[in-house]
Amino acid sequence: MKKPDKTRVIEYDHPGDADVLQSRVRPLPPPGPGEVTVEVMAAGISHIDAFIRSGTETDWADGFPRGSGSDFAGVVVASEDKRFSRGTDVVGHVRCGAHATYLTVPGAALVRKPAAVSWETAGGLYLAGVTALDTLDDLRIGEGDTVVISAAAGAVGSIEAQIARSRGATVIGTCGDRNFDYLRQLGIVPVKYGEGIADRIRAAAPKGITAFIDNYGQNGHELARELDVPDARYRSSADRRDRELALLRDDPESVAHGTRQLQTLVDLAEKHSFSLLISGFYPIGDVGLAYADLQKLHSRGKVVLGTHPVSTYRPLKARDVADARD
Repeated sequence: MKKPDKTRVIEYDHPGDADVLQSRVRPLPPPGPGEVTVEVMAAGISHIDAFIRSGTETDWADGFPRGSGSDFAGVVVASEDKRFSRGTDVVGHVRCGAHATYLTVPGAALVRKPAAVSWETAGGLYLAGVTALDTLDDLRIGEGDTVVISAAAGAVGSIEAQIARSRGATVIGTCGDRNFDYLRQLGIVPVKYGEGIADRIRAAAPKGITAFIDNYGQNGHELARELDVPDARYRSSADRRDRELALLRDDPESVAHGTRQLQTLVDLAEKHSFSLLISGFYPIGDVGLAYADLQKLHSRGKVVLGTHPVSTYRPLKARDVADARD
């Protein structure tokens, strides 16, 4: 097989909505010392991608054109890193530019993908998963904890909830009615958002709450204090944003931390300590539709792009049917 010298990338020249994203063919640099060229099979999309692209995220000073996306999984097609030979399945991360057909990246940003972990899961694992794992580690969630996690059906929240439960914690997930059955299937106690939520949480956890993770971003701190959660054991949506931005840094220390945590996540996924529900899978050429799906804020789990979809047919989602009835 001839080594590829071009790649199709998704990038943009100025801030804006998803319609600023362009599909372009760019030269693909060959791998230098310690680098690997990967044929991308799947790549995740995240809310932070959209915030950066729209200009809402003001701490992002990279120039234009900018690539899109940070999570990917694929197959090594060329390597100057002895740890990853040609044909190796890998999971990886980049600061930006994961939405592409081929990537040349440092081997330091890669881990091996086990056969038991699907391409879709692997492609959407890094940012949501490492954010979740870092948060749980920071709060030292474990045996004896009772933790409340808001937006528990989303990608970050669902990974947090499942890993917390695997560590021995009791997990209460706040959500809308439509996600109750999904959370119950994961062993999570669902509690509905809205007025009176503190009383409903107390009823679900009569022995009290020891930690609170807010992925929703509305009055979380007030609710945590009402539930007598110490400030040291509360993490806000702003904390999550800071964690995600830190995980997108490309200095060696940050990359090494992200890769170590990614390896832990891949090991946990292989052991079925958590599962990542893929609620939307789009061809990379439909990246705008994928972001539109994500921005509805109704998706469970993760929305992922595929570079080699078997079919471009998109079945009607159950959540779309439910939305149409409302």
